[in-house]
Amino acid sequence: MSEQQGGPAVGPTLSEWRKAREETERHLTTGTAPVDGEWVQRLSDLLATERSWQDQYTELLALGSSGGQFPSSNR
Repeated sequence: MSEQQGGPAVGPTLSEWRKAREETERHLTTGTAPVDGEWVQRLSDLLATERSWQDQYTELLALGSSGGQFPSSNR
């Protein structure tokens, strides 16, 4: 669905998901064993943010799918 049609846009959501993934990756490269509780909490927060954006992106894609549901993975 496009913004011109009055619906949500997939592009910005995908962009934010990618940004969240990049931030998570940057954080992972800073961790050296042993990692402390603050580092683990930050990773948990980043992964939750990344998952949230991924869920939103998947839901937007599902809007254009038959039955309005994103198909299950074959993996």
